[in-house]
Amino acid sequence: MKNIVCHNGLNFAAATLLLLAAAGCGRNDVKIYKADVSDGTVTPPPATMAPNAMPTTLPAELAAPDNSNLPRLKYTLPDGWKEKPLTQMRVASFSVTNADKSVDVSVIPLGGMSGGDAANVNRWRGQIDLPPLGDDAVKKSAEGVEIAGQLGDLYDLLGTGPCSGEPERILGAILHGDDTVWYFKMTGDAELVENQKANFIAFLKSVQFQKMAAPSTMDMSQLPPSHPAIPRMDSAAQPAPATDVAAKPTWTVPADWKEGQLAQFLVAKFVIQNGDATAAVNVSSLEGNGGGLLPNINRWRGQLGQSPLTDDAIAKLPTIDAGGGKATVVEIVGTDARSGQPASLFGVVLPLGGQTWFYKLMGDANVVAQQKAAFIKFVQSAKYPDAH
Repeated sequence: MKNIVCHNGLNFAAATLLLLAAAGCGRNDVKIYKADVSDGTVTPPPATMAPNAMPTTLPAELAAPDNSNLPRLKYTLPDGWKEKPLTQMRVASFSVTNADKSVDVSVIPLGGMSGGDAANVNRWRGQIDLPPLGDDAVKKSAEGVEIAGQLGDLYDLLGTGPCSGEPERILGAILHGDDTVWYFKMTGDAELVENQKANFIAFLKSVQFQKMAAPSTMDMSQLPPSHPAIPRMDSAAQPAPATDVAAKPTWTVPADWKEGQLAQFLVAKFVIQNGDATAAVNVSSLEGNGGGLLPNINRWRGQLGQSPLTDDAIAKLPTIDAGGGKATVVEIVGTDARSGQPASLFGVVLPLGGQTWFYKLMGDANVVAQQKAAFIKFVQSAKYPDAH
């Protein structure tokens, strides 16, 4: 019997999955196979890629990605950091080297489809051969960190490179915005990451968002014409592109609602102020079923720290008449994952004319309770110019 090391290769299906979770280590796994070589002939095993890993640069045969529709950042570049060409879904990409050691830094925004903090942190843990943790343990492992003037979570993970066998470290920071989750990640040689931790934290503080946006799907046009189709993730993780804001409905808006700044996937946003208490109304639209009623309601529940519902529970939710159809209504009470404060969410999901409209009233529990009737009237007042 003889040990055989498999050849390097790129598994595009695995890469696609990890594009939606944050950039990975970019090294190919080394697996050991045993083969009978008594006849002197060995068929090499298929090329493979490390689980939970993805390349940090595009393969040579791929064209440079068109990231013009992604948000732009302002930041202060730490000494020794070098900007790298962007790969798909990155809005910023850097490298830091010291002799033969290096680290990779990435910034990736995902619009309401990130899969949850625990899932992504555990994916990072898997990249450096660490076992997964439960949701509570993941939460307890987070450190508070300032990102663009807001409070985010920082995860400091120390493990082993699956290919090199050397100590590797990941600094991963997560910031929740309005229907957008931002992932900042530094990964590489453990000692160099530790030496760069202060620079990484300073970089997070320096970030300014010029446009809150995020890609809705991987751009398949970046693949060469001969490349086989890449399996897509489940529909919940791959929502369809947002509709054109110019085609938004007209509403009767309550007098005490003030227009707010739009973010990715939002067609309209309003802010409601009652003394020191606030709530916000977000309106978004996705093509088709928007990823499904169950995943979207469970995403909202996750924003308030609540466990997911089942299909049976979703089927029992109340409905209202809106836009000539039936809209599902959901009410959630919990803790806002961004602020850590008690909050309520009152949401309406309306399938209409090949699209699905999502209306969400979320914020201070008292404000939400006071605004529920006005919110329903607002939803029912909508006139959809492109409904068909």
